[in-house]
Amino acid sequence: MKNATLWVLQVLGGAMFLMAGSSKLAGNEAMVQMFNAIGVGQWFRYVTGGIEVGAGLLLFVPALAGVAALLLSATMIGAVLTHLFVIGGSPAIPLVLLAFMITVAYGRRDRSLALIGRENKSWKTRVA
Repeated sequence: MKNATLWVLQVLGGAMFLMAGSSKLAGNEAMVQMFNAIGVGQWFRYVTGGIEVGAGLLLFVPALAGVAALLLSATMIGAVLTHLFVIGGSPAIPLVLLAFMITVAYGRRDRSLALIGRENKSWKTRVA
């Protein structure tokens, strides 16, 4: 059940990030205006769109889904803060995506730790 729930979150999140990132990279007028309002420059739209598309695709790679979710969590924290303090509007969608990605990152932590040659010792302690 846990694995199925994580896959549902990965697929839904991946689809959302692919759509959002693609619209940023394609220069959707609403995205251009939003990044003008942020005031950092259009280069940041490309960086954000690239992160969203790249990490959104990595959510579909089992060994890399946890790392992708961590990267997207950081991106969504930035999105929430931007909505709250810079451009206004509701941060509801970034908050929901943040919750999805935190859940995936936590649920896939064993795979992420395996990438760097570590193991989750807390699990072994509980089982022993």
